[in-house]
Amino acid sequence: MIHKLLENKQIILASASPRRKEIFDLVGIKALQMPADIEEKTVSQNPIKLVKFHAKNKALAVRNRVNNDNLIVAADTIVFADKRILEKPKDKFQAAQFLTELSDNFHYVYTGIAVSYKNQIYVNYEKTRVEFSTLSAKEIENYIETNEPFDKAGAYGIQGFGSQFVKKISGCYFNVMGFPISLFYKMLKEIL
Repeated sequence: MIHKLLENKQIILASASPRRKEIFDLVGIKALQMPADIEEKTVSQNPIKLVKFHAKNKALAVRNRVNNDNLIVAADTIVFADKRILEKPKDKFQAAQFLTELSDNFHYVYTGIAVSYKNQIYVNYEKTRVEFSTLSAKEIENYIETNEPFDKAGAYGIQGFGSQFVKKISGCYFNVMGFPISLFYKMLKEIL
């Protein structure tokens, strides 16, 4: 189990995300949160390349600030709908646009994970298919008023008010939340 694999390790979560911290807490991972604070440019329209690139850069940015004996974990999550990347919305108008696009449609959530340990870096990704119900303009407006969409890729959070719109998911729930814990466990078993 993850908490046993990591019990004698100093873990650094290279993220300010409260959702990632919550997932770590759920499985008994005690981690110091240290956001990477890097600029996340869209360097590729390929979702796999993009999330892996950002996750790796976040892990490397934090690794440059700490001892190499730390196990550094970084992640990057995007929503990919109709062949385009929906990142965190800039304002309420973009949030409404994203939610309108997701309404009565399916999309994919991609998360890249990077683990830096003892001068090595390991990178992988997870993909989950999410299907939304039909949303009315009023539902979108009410959801935006909760302020939940603004710090989330694709303008929704599956673990909050946004859960009401999710009709079906195929794949890892925690990936949609922002950190595919099963993939992380698999990676750790190979790394440690």
